[in-house]
Amino acid sequence: MKKTNTEKKKKINKFKFFCLLVVFVFLAAYVMFEIIGLMRNPSNTVIVKEGTVTKEETVTGVIIRDETIVQGKNLKNGMQHIVDEGDKVAVGDPIFRYLSNDESQTKQKITELDNKISVAISENNQILYSSSTKLIDSQILDKIKELPDINSVQILKENKRNVSSLILKKAKLAGDLSPTGSTLKQLINERSKLEKQLTDGAEYIKAEKSGIVSYRIDGFEDKLNDDDFSKYTKDYIKKLNFKVGDIVPVNNEKGKIINNFKCYIAVISKSQEAKNAKEGQKISIVLPNTQMVKGKIVRINREGNNSEVVLIIEFEEGIESLSIYRSIRVDLVWWDKVGNKVPNSAIFDVNGLSYVIRSNNGYNDYVLVKVLKKSDEYSIVSNYSLVELKELNLKQNISTSLLLYDEIVLNPSQSMKNAIN
Repeated sequence: MKKTNTEKKKKINKFKFFCLLVVFVFLAAYVMFEIIGLMRNPSNTVIVKEGTVTKEETVTGVIIRDETIVQGKNLKNGMQHIVDEGDKVAVGDPIFRYLSNDESQTKQKITELDNKISVAISENNQILYSSSTKLIDSQILDKIKELPDINSVQILKENKRNVSSLILKKAKLAGDLSPTGSTLKQLINERSKLEKQLTDGAEYIKAEKSGIVSYRIDGFEDKLNDDDFSKYTKDYIKKLNFKVGDIVPVNNEKGKIINNFKCYIAVISKSQEAKNAKEGQKISIVLPNTQMVKGKIVRINREGNNSEVVLIIEFEEGIESLSIYRSIRVDLVWWDKVGNKVPNSAIFDVNGLSYVIRSNNGYNDYVLVKVLKKSDEYSIVSNYSLVELKELNLKQNISTSLLLYDEIVLNPSQSMKNAIN
Protein backbone atom coordinates (compact mmCIF):
# COMPACT_ATOMS: atom_id res chain seq x y z
CA MET A 1 0.00 0.00 0.00
CA LYS A 2 2.81 2.36 0.93
CA LYS A 3 4.56 1.46 -2.31
CA THR A 4 1.49 2.41 -4.29
CA ASN A 5 1.23 5.83 -2.56
CA THR A 6 4.90 6.48 -3.20
CA GLU A 7 4.52 5.72 -6.88
CA LYS A 8 1.51 8.04 -7.07
CA LYS A 9 3.48 10.87 -5.43
CA LYS A 10 6.34 10.35 -7.87
CA LYS A 11 3.93 10.55 -10.80
CA ILE A 12 2.37 13.74 -9.38
CA ASN A 13 5.80 15.32 -8.89
CA LYS A 14 6.83 14.41 -12.42
CA PHE A 15 3.62 15.93 -13.75
CA LYS A 16 4.18 19.13 -11.75
CA PHE A 17 7.78 19.31 -12.95
CA PHE A 18 6.63 18.85 -16.53
CA CYS A 19 4.02 21.60 -16.16
CA LEU A 20 6.56 23.95 -14.61
CA LEU A 21 9.01 23.17 -17.40
CA VAL A 22 6.38 23.92 -20.04
CA VAL A 23 5.50 27.21 -18.33
CA PHE A 24 9.19 28.13 -18.10
CA VAL A 25 9.76 27.35 -21.77
CA PHE A 26 6.76 29.47 -22.77
CA LEU A 27 7.93 32.35 -20.57
CA ALA A 28 11.45 32.15 -21.97
CA ALA A 29 10.10 32.07 -25.51
CA TYR A 30 7.86 35.06 -24.79
CA VAL A 31 10.73 37.07 -23.31
CA MET A 32 12.97 36.24 -26.25
CA PHE A 33 10.20 37.17 -28.68
CA GLU A 34 9.74 40.53 -26.97
CA ILE A 35 13.49 41.18 -26.94
CA ILE A 36 13.79 40.36 -30.63
CA GLY A 37 10.76 42.51 -31.41
CA LEU A 38 12.27 45.37 -29.41
CA MET A 39 15.54 45.00 -31.28
CA ARG A 40 13.74 45.07 -34.61
CA ASN A 41 11.39 47.90 -33.67
CA PRO A 42 12.90 49.79 -30.73
CA SER A 43 10.35 52.06 -29.04
CA ASN A 44 12.62 55.08 -28.66
CA THR A 45 11.38 58.62 -28.91
CA VAL A 46 12.34 61.62 -30.99
CA ILE A 47 11.73 65.36 -30.67
CA VAL A 48 9.73 67.10 -33.39
CA LYS A 49 11.88 69.80 -35.00
CA GLU A 50 11.69 72.03 -38.03
CA GLY A 51 13.66 70.67 -40.96
CA THR A 52 13.81 70.10 -44.68
CA VAL A 53 12.78 66.95 -46.48
CA THR A 54 13.96 66.35 -50.03
CA LYS A 55 13.26 63.76 -52.67
CA GLU A 56 16.49 62.97 -54.46
CA GLU A 57 17.94 60.34 -56.74
CA THR A 58 21.45 59.78 -58.06
CA VAL A 59 21.72 59.26 -61.81
CA THR A 60 24.39 59.09 -64.50
CA GLY A 61 24.21 61.62 -67.30
CA VAL A 62 25.79 62.57 -70.61
CA ILE A 63 26.66 66.23 -71.11
CA ILE A 64 25.22 67.90 -74.22
CA ARG A 65 26.80 71.19 -75.28
CA ASP A 66 26.80 73.76 -78.07
CA GLU A 67 30.51 73.56 -79.00
CA THR A 68 32.52 75.06 -81.86
CA ILE A 69 35.91 73.63 -82.85
CA VAL A 70 38.61 76.23 -83.63
CA GLN A 71 41.89 75.42 -85.38
CA GLY A 72 44.35 76.79 -87.93
CA LYS A 73 46.70 75.37 -90.54
CA ASN A 74 50.16 75.48 -88.97
CA LEU A 75 49.75 72.37 -86.82
CA LYS A 76 53.21 70.80 -86.99
CA ASN A 77 55.09 73.08 -84.56
CA GLY A 78 52.73 72.86 -81.61
CA MET A 79 50.56 75.51 -79.97
CA GLN A 80 50.69 77.96 -77.10
CA HIS A 81 47.59 78.76 -75.02
CA ILE A 82 46.78 82.44 -74.68
CA VAL A 83 43.48 81.83 -72.84
CA ASP A 84 43.44 79.19 -70.10
CA GLU A 85 41.08 76.20 -69.95
CA GLY A 86 37.66 77.23 -68.63
CA ASP A 87 38.14 80.99 -69.12
CA LYS A 88 35.72 83.09 -71.16
CA VAL A 89 36.48 85.02 -74.35
CA ALA A 90 34.69 87.59 -76.48
CA VAL A 91 34.41 87.58 -80.26
CA GLY A 92 37.76 88.41 -81.86
CA ASP A 93 39.90 87.64 -78.81
CA PRO A 94 43.04 85.55 -79.51
CA ILE A 95 42.63 82.08 -77.98
CA PHE A 96 45.91 80.37 -78.82
CA ARG A 97 48.69 80.53 -81.39
CA TYR A 98 50.68 78.01 -83.37
CA LEU A 99 54.43 78.21 -82.89
CA SER A 100 56.57 79.33 -85.82
CA ASN A 101 59.32 77.24 -87.37
CA ASP A 102 62.34 76.82 -85.07
CA GLU A 103 60.76 79.24 -82.58
CA SER A 104 62.69 78.04 -79.55
CA GLN A 105 66.01 78.39 -81.39
CA THR A 106 65.05 81.85 -82.62
CA LYS A 107 64.16 82.98 -79.09
CA GLN A 108 67.49 81.70 -77.85
CA LYS A 109 69.33 83.67 -80.54
CA ILE A 110 67.46 86.84 -79.59
CA THR A 111 68.42 86.35 -75.94
CA GLU A 112 72.08 85.90 -76.93
CA LEU A 113 71.95 89.04 -79.07
CA ASP A 114 70.45 91.00 -76.18
CA ASN A 115 73.36 89.93 -73.99
CA LYS A 116 75.93 90.88 -76.66
CA ILE A 117 74.30 94.27 -77.17
CA SER A 118 74.34 94.89 -73.43
CA VAL A 119 78.01 93.91 -73.17
CA ALA A 120 78.98 96.05 -76.17
CA ILE A 121 77.27 99.08 -74.72
CA SER A 122 78.79 98.61 -71.27
CA GLU A 123 82.29 98.54 -72.82
CA ASN A 124 81.87 101.97 -74.34
CA ASN A 125 83.58 104.37 -71.91
CA GLN A 126 83.23 107.47 -74.07
CA ILE A 127 79.44 107.71 -74.24
CA LEU A 128 78.01 111.17 -73.87
CA TYR A 129 75.49 111.85 -71.12
CA SER A 130 76.80 108.97 -69.00
CA SER A 131 74.17 109.53 -66.30
CA SER A 132 71.42 108.99 -68.86
CA THR A 133 73.01 105.90 -70.33
CA LYS A 134 73.54 104.34 -66.91
CA LEU A 135 69.84 104.64 -66.28
CA ILE A 136 69.14 103.01 -69.64
CA ASP A 137 71.61 100.22 -68.82
CA SER A 138 69.76 99.51 -65.60
CA GLN A 139 66.42 99.46 -67.39
CA ILE A 140 67.72 97.11 -70.11
CA LEU A 141 69.15 94.69 -67.56
CA ASP A 142 65.88 94.69 -65.62
CA LYS A 143 63.92 93.88 -68.78
CA ILE A 144 66.33 91.08 -69.74
CA LYS A 145 66.06 89.53 -66.25
CA GLU A 146 62.28 89.43 -66.59
CA LEU A 147 62.36 87.37 -69.82
CA PRO A 148 62.67 83.82 -68.31
CA ASP A 149 59.64 84.38 -66.07
CA ILE A 150 57.29 85.71 -68.72
CA ASN A 151 54.62 83.29 -69.99
CA SER A 152 52.21 85.71 -71.60
CA VAL A 153 52.78 86.31 -75.30
CA GLN A 154 51.42 89.85 -75.05
CA ILE A 155 53.71 90.78 -72.13
CA LEU A 156 56.68 89.12 -73.85
CA LYS A 157 56.11 91.19 -76.98
CA GLU A 158 55.76 94.36 -74.89
CA ASN A 159 59.00 93.56 -73.04
CA LYS A 160 60.86 93.02 -76.31
CA ARG A 161 59.60 96.31 -77.68
CA ASN A 162 60.81 98.08 -74.53
CA VAL A 163 64.26 96.49 -74.77
CA SER A 164 64.53 97.43 -78.44
CA SER A 165 63.50 100.98 -77.67
CA LEU A 166 66.06 101.29 -74.86
CA ILE A 167 68.84 99.79 -76.96
CA LEU A 168 68.14 102.12 -79.85
CA LYS A 169 68.04 105.06 -77.48
CA LYS A 170 71.41 104.21 -76.02
CA ALA A 171 72.91 103.47 -79.41
CA LYS A 172 71.90 106.91 -80.55
CA LEU A 173 73.47 108.45 -77.47
CA ALA A 174 76.72 106.60 -78.06
CA GLY A 175 76.79 107.14 -81.82
CA ASP A 176 80.11 107.00 -83.66
CA LEU A 177 82.06 108.20 -80.59
CA SER A 178 81.85 104.66 -79.24
CA PRO A 179 84.17 101.99 -80.63
CA THR A 180 81.21 99.59 -80.41
CA GLY A 181 78.96 101.80 -82.52
CA SER A 182 79.22 99.83 -85.73
CA THR A 183 78.94 96.52 -83.82
CA LEU A 184 75.79 97.72 -82.12
CA LYS A 185 74.21 98.57 -85.44
CA GLN A 186 74.95 95.12 -86.77
CA LEU A 187 73.61 93.39 -83.64
CA ILE A 188 70.44 95.49 -83.66
CA ASN A 189 69.79 94.69 -87.31
CA GLU A 190 70.22 90.98 -86.64
CA ARG A 191 67.81 91.19 -83.73
CA SER A 192 65.16 92.98 -85.82
CA LYS A 193 65.37 90.31 -88.50
CA LEU A 194 64.90 87.53 -85.93
CA GLU A 195 61.88 89.29 -84.38
CA LYS A 196 60.29 89.67 -87.80
CA GLN A 197 60.94 85.99 -88.50
CA LEU A 198 59.29 85.09 -85.19
CA THR A 199 56.22 87.23 -85.86
CA ASP A 200 55.74 86.24 -89.49
CA GLY A 201 55.90 82.50 -88.72
CA ALA A 202 53.27 82.51 -85.94
CA GLU A 203 49.54 81.87 -86.57
CA TYR A 204 47.06 83.36 -84.10
CA ILE A 205 43.62 81.77 -83.70
CA LYS A 206 40.86 84.15 -82.66
CA ALA A 207 37.39 83.50 -81.25
CA GLU A 208 34.60 83.45 -83.81
CA LYS A 209 32.02 83.70 -81.02
CA SER A 210 31.98 84.33 -77.29
CA GLY A 211 31.99 81.52 -74.75
CA ILE A 212 34.14 79.24 -72.61
CA VAL A 213 37.50 78.10 -73.99
CA SER A 214 38.49 74.44 -73.76
CA TYR A 215 41.32 72.43 -75.25
CA ARG A 216 39.76 69.07 -74.36
CA ILE A 217 38.48 67.40 -77.54
CA ASP A 218 36.77 63.99 -77.55
CA GLY A 219 35.35 63.87 -81.07
CA PHE A 220 31.71 64.13 -79.92
CA GLU A 221 31.46 67.90 -80.31
CA ASP A 222 29.37 67.57 -83.49
CA LYS A 223 27.34 64.59 -82.23
CA LEU A 224 26.33 65.46 -78.68
CA ASN A 225 24.77 68.83 -79.39
CA ASP A 226 21.37 70.45 -78.93
CA ASP A 227 20.10 70.22 -82.52
CA ASP A 228 17.80 67.20 -81.97
CA PHE A 229 16.89 65.98 -78.47
CA SER A 230 14.70 63.16 -79.80
CA LYS A 231 17.78 61.09 -80.73
CA TYR A 232 18.85 60.73 -77.09
CA THR A 233 17.12 57.43 -76.35
CA LYS A 234 18.17 54.92 -73.70
CA ASP A 235 19.89 52.72 -76.29
CA TYR A 236 21.66 55.68 -77.91
CA ILE A 237 23.11 56.82 -74.59
CA LYS A 238 24.18 53.35 -73.47
CA LYS A 239 25.92 52.66 -76.79
CA LEU A 240 28.14 55.69 -76.20
CA ASN A 241 29.78 53.58 -73.48
CA PHE A 242 31.27 56.52 -71.59
CA LYS A 243 33.02 55.96 -68.27
CA VAL A 244 31.58 58.18 -65.57
CA GLY A 245 33.96 60.92 -64.45
CA ASP A 246 36.62 60.28 -67.09
CA ILE A 247 38.60 63.39 -67.99
CA VAL A 248 38.50 64.40 -71.66
CA PRO A 249 42.14 64.54 -72.91
CA VAL A 250 43.83 67.78 -73.98
CA ASN A 251 44.34 68.22 -77.72
CA ASN A 252 47.61 69.76 -78.92
CA GLU A 253 46.35 70.98 -82.29
CA LYS A 254 42.98 72.64 -81.72
CA GLY A 255 40.56 74.02 -79.18
CA LYS A 256 36.86 74.74 -78.87
CA ILE A 257 34.44 77.37 -77.61
CA ILE A 258 31.54 76.25 -75.42
CA ASN A 259 28.26 78.14 -75.13
CA ASN A 260 28.38 79.55 -71.60
CA PHE A 261 24.68 80.45 -71.46
CA LYS A 262 23.13 76.97 -71.71
CA CYS A 263 24.15 73.39 -71.13
CA TYR A 264 22.19 70.13 -71.08
CA ILE A 265 22.46 66.74 -69.47
CA ALA A 266 20.68 63.57 -70.64
CA VAL A 267 19.95 61.15 -67.77
CA ILE A 268 18.27 57.75 -67.61
CA SER A 269 15.89 57.21 -64.69
CA LYS A 270 13.32 54.65 -63.63
CA SER A 271 12.02 56.52 -60.58
CA GLN A 272 8.35 57.25 -60.23
CA GLU A 273 9.11 60.97 -60.20
CA ALA A 274 10.84 60.68 -63.58
CA LYS A 275 7.98 58.68 -65.05
CA ASN A 276 5.47 61.28 -63.85
CA ALA A 277 7.60 64.27 -64.92
CA LYS A 278 6.46 66.77 -67.52
CA GLU A 279 8.36 68.88 -70.02
CA GLY A 280 8.92 72.36 -68.63
CA GLN A 281 9.05 71.07 -65.05
CA LYS A 282 11.64 72.72 -62.78
CA ILE A 283 14.22 70.55 -61.02
CA SER A 284 17.50 71.08 -59.14
CA ILE A 285 20.78 69.35 -60.00
CA VAL A 286 23.76 68.78 -57.71
CA LEU A 287 26.90 68.78 -59.87
CA PRO A 288 30.11 66.80 -59.14
CA ASN A 289 31.64 69.86 -57.44
CA THR A 290 28.59 69.89 -55.05
CA GLN A 291 27.19 73.06 -56.66
CA MET A 292 23.39 72.98 -56.82
CA VAL A 293 21.94 74.56 -59.95
CA LYS A 294 18.41 75.16 -61.14
CA GLY A 295 17.31 73.19 -64.18
CA LYS A 296 14.33 72.62 -66.44
CA ILE A 297 13.21 69.44 -68.18
CA VAL A 298 13.07 70.31 -71.89
CA ARG A 299 12.54 66.83 -73.32
CA ILE A 300 11.31 63.41 -72.09
CA ASN A 301 11.95 60.36 -74.26
CA ARG A 302 9.77 57.44 -73.14
CA GLU A 303 9.90 53.81 -74.23
CA GLY A 304 6.85 51.84 -73.13
CA ASN A 305 4.72 52.45 -70.07
CA ASN A 306 6.87 51.09 -67.24
CA SER A 307 10.42 51.24 -68.59
CA GLU A 308 13.16 53.77 -67.93
CA VAL A 309 12.80 57.28 -69.29
CA VAL A 310 15.40 59.69 -70.64
CA LEU A 311 15.24 63.25 -69.30
CA ILE A 312 16.98 66.12 -71.10
CA ILE A 313 17.59 68.83 -68.50
CA GLU A 314 18.70 72.37 -69.33
CA PHE A 315 20.70 74.49 -66.87
CA GLU A 316 22.61 77.78 -67.01
CA GLU A 317 25.07 77.68 -64.09
CA GLY A 318 28.22 75.72 -63.31
CA ILE A 319 28.92 75.12 -67.02
CA GLU A 320 32.61 76.05 -66.82
CA SER A 321 33.24 73.35 -64.19
CA LEU A 322 32.06 70.65 -66.62
CA SER A 323 34.32 71.41 -69.60
CA ILE A 324 36.65 68.55 -68.66
CA TYR A 325 33.85 65.92 -68.54
CA ARG A 326 31.50 64.18 -70.95
CA SER A 327 29.75 61.80 -68.53
CA ILE A 328 29.07 62.60 -64.87
CA ARG A 329 27.03 61.41 -61.90
CA VAL A 330 24.59 63.96 -60.48
CA ASP A 331 21.85 64.15 -57.87
CA LEU A 332 18.39 65.14 -59.07
CA VAL A 333 16.42 67.01 -56.41
CA TRP A 334 12.77 66.64 -57.35
CA TRP A 335 11.38 68.67 -54.48
CA ASP A 336 12.16 69.99 -51.02
CA LYS A 337 9.77 70.96 -48.25
CA VAL A 338 10.36 72.83 -44.98
CA GLY A 339 8.26 72.22 -41.88
CA ASN A 340 7.80 69.87 -38.92
CA LYS A 341 10.11 66.98 -39.78
CA VAL A 342 9.08 63.54 -38.50
CA PRO A 343 10.66 60.11 -39.15
CA ASN A 344 8.40 57.83 -41.17
CA SER A 345 8.93 55.14 -38.52
CA ALA A 346 6.91 57.28 -36.09
CA ILE A 347 3.86 57.57 -38.39
CA PHE A 348 1.19 54.90 -38.79
CA ASP A 349 -2.10 54.86 -40.71
CA VAL A 350 -5.53 53.90 -39.47
CA ASN A 351 -8.55 54.05 -41.79
CA GLY A 352 -6.70 56.26 -44.26
CA LEU A 353 -5.56 58.81 -41.65
CA SER A 354 -2.03 59.30 -40.29
CA TYR A 355 -1.15 59.38 -36.59
CA VAL A 356 1.80 59.67 -34.24
CA ILE A 357 1.99 58.78 -30.55
CA ARG A 358 3.04 61.66 -28.31
CA SER A 359 4.84 60.82 -25.08
CA ASN A 360 4.53 63.16 -22.11
CA ASN A 361 5.91 62.08 -18.71
CA GLY A 362 5.00 58.46 -19.32
CA TYR A 363 1.56 59.26 -20.69
CA ASN A 364 0.88 58.59 -24.36
CA ASP A 365 -1.76 60.20 -26.53
CA TYR A 366 -2.60 59.83 -30.21
CA VAL A 367 -2.14 62.85 -32.47
CA LEU A 368 -3.67 63.16 -35.92
CA VAL A 369 -1.25 64.62 -38.49
CA LYS A 370 -1.45 65.64 -42.12
CA VAL A 371 1.48 64.36 -44.20
CA LEU A 372 2.44 67.12 -46.67
CA LYS A 373 5.54 65.55 -48.25
CA LYS A 374 7.16 62.17 -47.77
CA SER A 375 10.63 60.90 -48.70
CA ASP A 376 12.09 57.47 -48.06
CA GLU A 377 12.95 58.26 -44.42
CA TYR A 378 11.16 61.44 -43.32
CA SER A 379 7.92 63.34 -43.74
CA ILE A 380 6.88 66.96 -43.34
CA VAL A 381 3.65 67.07 -41.35
CA SER A 382 1.18 69.73 -40.28
CA ASN A 383 -2.09 69.99 -38.39
CA TYR A 384 -5.54 69.85 -39.98
CA SER A 385 -7.59 73.03 -40.12
CA LEU A 386 -10.77 73.39 -38.09
CA VAL A 387 -12.87 73.01 -41.23
CA GLU A 388 -11.07 69.79 -42.15
CA LEU A 389 -11.41 68.41 -38.62
CA LYS A 390 -15.13 69.08 -38.63
CA GLU A 391 -15.50 67.07 -41.82
CA LEU A 392 -13.46 64.17 -40.40
CA ASN A 393 -15.68 63.84 -37.29
CA LEU A 394 -12.97 62.26 -35.11
CA LYS A 395 -13.28 60.52 -31.75
CA GLN A 396 -12.93 62.59 -28.62
CA ASN A 397 -9.74 60.84 -27.45
CA ILE A 398 -7.69 61.92 -30.48
CA SER A 399 -5.44 65.01 -30.25
CA THR A 400 -5.27 67.20 -33.33
CA SER A 401 -2.31 69.48 -32.64
CA LEU A 402 1.32 68.42 -32.93
CA LEU A 403 3.76 71.12 -31.86
CA LEU A 404 7.46 71.76 -32.26
CA TYR A 405 9.56 69.97 -29.63
CA ASP A 406 6.83 67.45 -28.85
CA GLU A 407 8.26 64.03 -28.01
CA ILE A 408 6.89 61.23 -30.18
CA VAL A 409 7.38 57.45 -30.18
CA LEU A 410 9.51 55.75 -32.83
CA ASN A 411 8.48 52.32 -34.11
CA PRO A 412 5.31 51.99 -32.00
CA SER A 413 4.33 48.37 -31.37
CA GLN A 414 1.27 46.84 -32.96
CA SER A 415 -0.48 46.80 -29.61
CA MET A 416 0.11 50.54 -29.25
CA LYS A 417 -1.32 51.13 -32.71
CA ASN A 418 -4.36 48.94 -32.03
CA ALA A 419 -5.13 50.83 -28.83
CA ILE A 420 -6.29 53.81 -30.86
CA ASN A 421 -9.54 51.93 -31.50
